[in-house]
Amino acid sequence: MRHNPALIDLSKGASLQTLVENRTAYTLQRCELNVFETYATSYEVPLTFNDFVITSMLRGKKVMHLLDKKEFYYLPGETVIVPPANLMRIDFPEATDVNPTQCIALAIDNDQIKQTIRYLNEYFPKADQQHKWSLNYDEFHFHNNEEITFLINKIIRICAEGSREKDVLADLTLKELLVRIMQTQNLQVMDGAKHAASNNPLAYALGYIKNNLGEKINIAHLSNKACMSKATFYRLFKRELGISPNDYILTERIKRAKQLLSKPGSKIAAISYELGFSDANYFSRVFKKLEGITPGGYQLQRDQVQTSGYS
Repeated sequence: MRHNPALIDLSKGASLQTLVENRTAYTLQRCELNVFETYATSYEVPLTFNDFVITSMLRGKKVMHLLDKKEFYYLPGETVIVPPANLMRIDFPEATDVNPTQCIALAIDNDQIKQTIRYLNEYFPKADQQHKWSLNYDEFHFHNNEEITFLINKIIRICAEGSREKDVLADLTLKELLVRIMQTQNLQVMDGAKHAASNNPLAYALGYIKNNLGEKINIAHLSNKACMSKATFYRLFKRELGISPNDYILTERIKRAKQLLSKPGSKIAAISYELGFSDANYFSRVFKKLEGITPGGYQLQRDQVQTSGYS
């Protein structure tokens, strides 16, 4: 399920300085919030920031050319982080005056980032002592989770308000947002790890969960395999990956369920039992909570997409 940040009111026509990446800026002591709007189809639009930038799409669609990677679509509910002084080249293939794009770019002071990372490494070291907390520019593009969406909405609100305390509130929110981004990156890296399970207890746990989704997965068993107490395992899992072991298990089961539901002739009850749910009703409730749609609704949606010739 996509978690889309709240929309910001579009600029009034008379206040627009340009139809391509019209910029509204809110400057604080340690950060600057930029809101960009584009109302005309355009290509290869350059954009660079001197600071580290967290960007998040609110409306429309872009095509990003960034970090010598293959170009990619950038959609609402997604975030992209960009290193300092790195050129972005952006296409707006569908932008019009009635279908504009809108994106925020949050430029953050480098000292803020260094302080946050130093604090984490000193007081909350990773379970795998060979690795430190850091921003990972290989995992620069990701879907927002609920926590990241909440914090993006909060920082937008703080930057736009006239409160005398907004610099303090923004600093605290930025620290938490950076932590949540690093947790999301950790999860993406460990989720895709091929060899890390041999030397990283949390990566091992993720691999075990993925390989045993149809079984009753016991947290005590996972913690024993990771050579930790149950309390320590649970705490480290939540701290480093930003999600509890139980929530991760449910997320992976629903991810697998979506694959199974896409197969012709698949039965909801059979899938629920195959994935270790006690009954089909509980499976349906969890599916709807995480995906915003029932399993039957998801199947119908997939059938309609396949019938129309799109995937």
